[in-house]
Amino acid sequence: MAENAIGQSVVRREGREKVTGQAKYVDDLSFPGMIFGATVRSSVPRGRIRTISFEGTIPWNEFVIVTAKDVPGKNIVALIEHDQPYLADGMVNHPEEAIVLLAHPDKYLLEEARRHVRIEIDPLPAIFTIEDSLAQKEIVWGKDNVQKSFLIETGNMKDAWTNGHVVVEGAYETGAQEQLYIEPQGMIAVANPADGVTVRGSLQCPFYIHKALIELFALPPEKIRVIQTETGGGFGGKEEYPTIIAGHAALLAWKSGRPVKIIYDRAEDMVATTKRHPSRTKIKTAVDKQGKLTAMNIDFVIDGGAYVTLSPVVLSRGTLHSFGPYACPNVKITSKAVATNTPPHGAFRGFGAPQSLFAIERHMDRVARKVGLSPDEFRRRNFLSDGKTMPTGQIVRDGVDLSALLDRALELSHFHDKRRRFARENTTSAIKKGMGLATFMHGAGFTGSGEAYLASIVAIEATKEGIVRVLTSSTEIGQGKNTVFAQIVAETLRIPIDRIEVTMPDTAIVPNSGPTVASRTAMVVGGLVAEAAKNLKELLKKKDIHFPVKVTAQYQQPKDISFDDKTYRGDAYGTYAWAVYVAEVSVDTVTYEAHVDDFVAVQEIGKVLNPTLASGQIEGGVAQAIGMVLYEKVEWKEGRMVNGQMTNYIMPTSVDVPPIRVFFEGVPYRHSPTGAKGIGELPMDGPAPAILNAIEDAIGVSINKIPCLPEDILEAMERSRA
Repeated sequence: MAENAIGQSVVRREGREKVTGQAKYVDDLSFPGMIFGATVRSSVPRGRIRTISFEGTIPWNEFVIVTAKDVPGKNIVALIEHDQPYLADGMVNHPEEAIVLLAHPDKYLLEEARRHVRIEIDPLPAIFTIEDSLAQKEIVWGKDNVQKSFLIETGNMKDAWTNGHVVVEGAYETGAQEQLYIEPQGMIAVANPADGVTVRGSLQCPFYIHKALIELFALPPEKIRVIQTETGGGFGGKEEYPTIIAGHAALLAWKSGRPVKIIYDRAEDMVATTKRHPSRTKIKTAVDKQGKLTAMNIDFVIDGGAYVTLSPVVLSRGTLHSFGPYACPNVKITSKAVATNTPPHGAFRGFGAPQSLFAIERHMDRVARKVGLSPDEFRRRNFLSDGKTMPTGQIVRDGVDLSALLDRALELSHFHDKRRRFARENTTSAIKKGMGLATFMHGAGFTGSGEAYLASIVAIEATKEGIVRVLTSSTEIGQGKNTVFAQIVAETLRIPIDRIEVTMPDTAIVPNSGPTVASRTAMVVGGLVAEAAKNLKELLKKKDIHFPVKVTAQYQQPKDISFDDKTYRGDAYGTYAWAVYVAEVSVDTVTYEAHVDDFVAVQEIGKVLNPTLASGQIEGGVAQAIGMVLYEKVEWKEGRMVNGQMTNYIMPTSVDVPPIRVFFEGVPYRHSPTGAKGIGELPMDGPAPAILNAIEDAIGVSINKIPCLPEDILEAMERSRA
């Protein structure tokens, strides 16, 4: 095992504890004197708080009550913009905004008390859609509702639409999506002026919380401690939001002097926390007589919700993927994140790329039909390849052969044979079948200079007992980080994998190796783990070593990677994962239900470190994307999610998920010691357009909005008959 740990399907390190119920999640933990916390929220989308009163026969003297006036430091959630308060003070800007915190030893009395807090709010006009925000029907954020914007332009757009080229325009929309992790949000806090603040709970990014709590409590860094407990899934939903629930628990603990636990039930979790950003994309393209793209004009807009949270970086990634894996000499991309009076939208697996890639891949099928080419042939004529340039000026150097990936996907799926057969059979069958494909890429690691700015650090420690401990802030959230890091160290040091411990993140113990996001854990942090293990190996060759001995490694930006954050020019990502997905879909023209019958996923992700875990990432991502396309619809009313239950927010079950056939190609990433690229977000990008392309192939009707529910198919088919 030690000789060839990388590339093997090593059993998940924490798997036994999880499946046997031995793993301790935050709600399994208890502390002496612990009490329970709850949040009282706004019932209106926007308005001024007039009064807060505590009514009924509740023994209010027994309760810990916290409002904005009790905040010891700054009442802001420190992230990108300091626009979001921990507790609303004077104004509310979305439904479910936190206003009052309560705590009590009896969780049932606590829930009763929450219902007897009366908050009177004078309503103000609110807006709920991208179009209303762009039209500035009300100014609800800043001067113009625009939280962030980008412009990327290359070539000569002025003359790009002439010379008899075919011009095709289209508009595409994606809706919100709930992360729906198995374990809801939860935190336990212990806090007092003497010892500082310690929070532990379900989270992805311990140092995000650490940074924010320093501001909230006006304490030095050493007085703040953040500890990850076992985490039952994240998908981005536990990237930034745990900072809020950690702050709320800590404020109650600070005032009460007792440990405080806050655990959201599913209903509160669904209505109050972040979701995938809804989007609207308009694309105009020009194509010459050879079927080559000559111009692209892309207008990409996302709904940020009431506060900025991570919208600028979600917008950034969406913008930088909006042109897809295609070469085009003349490109203009404008993008905006705009404010609405819904709870803030935030991180979700794919982080903006699924929205913009959905648009470009639906558009590519539209253009292919217009110019009389098959969807695969049109794409093939326009693929990026080594030496070609992206709109940011980045030159592709990945060694990727998208045409070969496409050939393999077409062969494995029998794409053309089935397409011809389905076209014949559809003329007499009520069940229409179709084939659709998508080709795409996903940048691995932080955008632009993000990794250089983070300057991540990892540490590895060897003990006299022969145990090697891996110390990073990367969190295990179900993706297999513990296993992969152990494999990397085992292979580098040539020791048995059971001699390696991967430490649970604790900001008092581990260095800041950055957040567990952006498909960076295996590629960037795993590369640093390999480097640190190599440094340890060299150190252990010396005499007179005193144990324990610890070594570190810190990220250094490769010299051939550079990005200008002001001009948005240069290498947006160090490398990309590339993929071709093919969906086989059936549509029942009696019930108007669509079902994915078969799915082929071919991707180039560099060196595959653990084939079973890698396949699981692809299978899980595709299943989650099928939910985004065909099942999961957030129903809004006045900015509030009104179907925040698993009985009426429908997600796919095992019978709704087809066989997902996963295949890997590998061109090792030149700047990672392991050769790995990012993988976790990639499978969210391609399924949506592949499935919608297949639905159109089946029924001959174009649908350019997701989710695509039976009623949407019915409406589209009736509209086409009119």
